[in-house]
Amino acid sequence: MCGIVGLHLRDASLAPRLGGLLTGMLGQMVDRGPDSAGVALYGDPTFSPAGHASVSLLGAAPDVAATAGAALGVTVTAIDLAPTTVLHAPVPAQLLADTVRAVDPGATIIGFGDDVTVLKGMGDPVALAERFGIPAASGWQGVGHTRMATESAVTAAGSHPFAVGPDQCLVHNGSFSNHLSVKRELEAEGVAFDSENDTEVGARFVAKHLAEGADLEKALRLLGERFDGFYTLLVSTSDSFAVVRDPIACKPAIVAETDAYVAMASEFRALAGLPGIADAHIFEPEPERVYVWHR
Repeated sequence: MCGIVGLHLRDASLAPRLGGLLTGMLGQMVDRGPDSAGVALYGDPTFSPAGHASVSLLGAAPDVAATAGAALGVTVTAIDLAPTTVLHAPVPAQLLADTVRAVDPGATIIGFGDDVTVLKGMGDPVALAERFGIPAASGWQGVGHTRMATESAVTAAGSHPFAVGPDQCLVHNGSFSNHLSVKRELEAEGVAFDSENDTEVGARFVAKHLAEGADLEKALRLLGERFDGFYTLLVSTSDSFAVVRDPIACKPAIVAETDAYVAMASEFRALAGLPGIADAHIFEPEPERVYVWHR
């Protein structure tokens, strides 16, 4: 059992409140996942300054910013939010990620892009959010996850979101029963993995199809055709926010939609504190249907 929360803002006046609203939602999901937590923020000017790409890392070397900067010939700024380190620099996101992999091969990249920052850790999700400074963060989109480990060890690396493509994040409540066979197929096609987590297999599958030209709805439809198990997924990109459930909708999900935002959570209590919730269109996503909202 895990908890999912997500918030996609349509009203720019809510941007300064993104982090505070997301933290409140996350706090309502602590009992669904007390082991570890992760958050992805889109558009925060501290974590993702305009004109800069960002890379989030676990297990980073103390001098990774300096060595990456020397390799790139630019200043690379580091934000230490142990166990996560966030780097940003005025270079393309893929170049920054590739350079970090080359100069610090022992680190694990947990997110990268022009607009997204991923933060992960172990322990109480609200305490982690406060330590990361999420309540004060701003932006236009955020996703969060509280984890109760079932398929792999309790580690920061095993927490969600899994963010394996540029500005892409996937969070998951449930389990894929055939992820090992899918993983072998992807590895045979040259896809590398950082963990034993079944959710990473789903994230790599989606990222591969997006890279090959599929849109997000198509990629998630293909996932539904190939993966077995019980799941609710929330997937975010640089311009989209999507929800899909397994064919029998085994895992809970609730969506609230207003003119100001689209919000999703595992349970309604995570949505109850949002502004304007009394007037929101509230519904449970249908089995197998892919719901996508665009910026």
